[in-house]
Amino acid sequence: MTKGSLFLIPTYLSDQNDASFLAPMVLDVVRNTSHFLVENVRTSRRFISSLKLGVEIPELQFEVLDKKTSHQQLDKFFAPAMQGKNIGVMSEAGLPGLADPGALAVAYAHQHGIQVVPLPGPSSIQTVVISSGFSGQRFTFHGYLPIQKKERIQAIKELESNLKKTGYTQVFMETPFRNMQLMKDLTTQLSQNVQLCVGVDLFGKQEYVKTQPVSRWKNSKKDFHKVPAVYCIGQFS
Repeated sequence: MTKGSLFLIPTYLSDQNDASFLAPMVLDVVRNTSHFLVENVRTSRRFISSLKLGVEIPELQFEVLDKKTSHQQLDKFFAPAMQGKNIGVMSEAGLPGLADPGALAVAYAHQHGIQVVPLPGPSSIQTVVISSGFSGQRFTFHGYLPIQKKERIQAIKELESNLKKTGYTQVFMETPFRNMQLMKDLTTQLSQNVQLCVGVDLFGKQEYVKTQPVSRWKNSKKDFHKVPAVYCIGQFS
């Protein structure tokens, strides 16, 4: 029996987005897929419903894929693919597999001969890099910085050290409700002449992308508490 495929399905970056932000092929895949691996069933149901594809949501099968998912659970999750049915994996925002558990499903698919099919869609990481003015040819994505203050400060210092040593743009994220605490740490721990780019609510109504020296950010009154944001430090060419 031919195995099904694993489709990497992009979702919105902002709550204000709708189906017009996605490629037609993405809509076609969602319309014809009934098995999904997701971080949150409720938000995933809402996302599919917002596409207005005429899909009967109660008939869809969702399995929660998170950092605690075991290999035994993946065996169960991928059983439909072994029977020839396609499976879609979705992140909470943007492309799956970047700073989320989607990579677990992709790795499993590769290990078991299941075709992986990436679909085009919005990426907050890619968007902030191309909007920053920094090098998009050489950059490093660090994911989320440590929660504990001591470890976070050490990570920030390492980001600047890496930038100076390699010239690579340093990209990282933070949970929205910790944005302002991170900004405080960035503006006190980074050298004042370091260029910092912050991309806030990308593709949303509050969208704001700004690159300026840390010294200017230090005096900024911009407040984006609880709003999704991506950060990078880098150098202009």
